Amino acid sequence: MDRRFFRLGVDVYMSGRWYLTEPRNLAGEELKDGWQFMQGRRVELREKLKFPVRYAGKPLDYTTAGAGQIPVVNEKVASVFRDLALNDVQLFSVEVEGQEQPYSLLNVTREVRCIDDAACEEVQRYGPDDGRPERVGEYRAVSGLRIDKSKVGNARIFRLWGWHPPIIVDEEIKDALERTGIVGGQFDEV
Repeated sequence: MDRRFFRLGVDVYMSGRWYLTEPRNLAGEELKDGWQFMQGRRVELREKLKFPVRYAGKPLDYTTAGAGQIPVVNEKVASVFRDLALNDVQLFSVEVEGQEQPYSLLNVTREVRCIDDAACEEVQRYGPDDGRPERVGEYRAVSGLRIDKSKVGNARIFRLWGWHPPIIVDEEIKDALERTGIVGGQFDEV
């Protein structure tokens, strides 16, 4: 059976939705290294974080916070990842301003080099003249994302090597999230 994969994103066009800002520690100081949650690696978090609400609105089950696009999920979404992909994620309990229900920061701990450049509509990579020597060869932009499924292995949820914003999930996780009635998440096949 051919596995199917989907980009898990946030429905930014949902009317009346909330927006969360950069995470802070409980003393109110902004987290300086939020980028670590986009790297597809395990991290050590030594303090509990809280997410202020930038724009009030309808709470989402799945959202991303701040410029770093840090995934924040409620308990019903967290339970799907706990049940189906515990080896590929870390879930850190966090506070969300104005919410009594539990939320978690979702850190995807796997990174897979599988973007299929030829099958994508367009890819742009950093080159030596772009002034970002640490990023040479990585992706600046990808349109019409497609992946080479033969390179995914047994990963259920992962980040893409060289292009960190997207989170990719397999069809079983997508279906389980949809069965929860997930609010805020959307899926695009890759």
